[in-house]
Amino acid sequence: QVRLVESGGGSVQAGGSLRLSCAASGSIFRLAAMGWYRQAPGKQRELVAAISRGGSTNHATSVKGRFTVSRDNTENTMYLQMNSLKPEDTAVYYCKMTLPNNYDYWGQGTQVTVSS
Repeated sequence: QVRLVESGGGSVQAGGSLRLSCAASGSIFRLAAMGWYRQAPGKQRELVAAISRGGSTNHATSVKGRFTVSRDNTENTMYLQMNSLKPEDTAVYYCKMTLPNNYDYWGQGTQVTVSS
């Protein structure tokens, strides 16, 4: 059983920065594709950024140039550096692990609130 634990969320003013972490249990992290998603109240969950097991990254247009996804396979952890935060970035942020057999695990989420 894989467990994903997000941390690093909080409340910041517009223009501020936060760094989210997603720590994974087990030893399969290095084999998995990882992703950050977010869900704002009344909206569907959306992909924010993804990183393959080889380190290739993909960022949503709305966060390009402001957010950066990375991973440390020695620490079984994925990160999301968020700079120049905007009120519209306010959401619960979730991490997802996708195994080679396409099975997904989700974390419990961490709240990010950006005030204007």
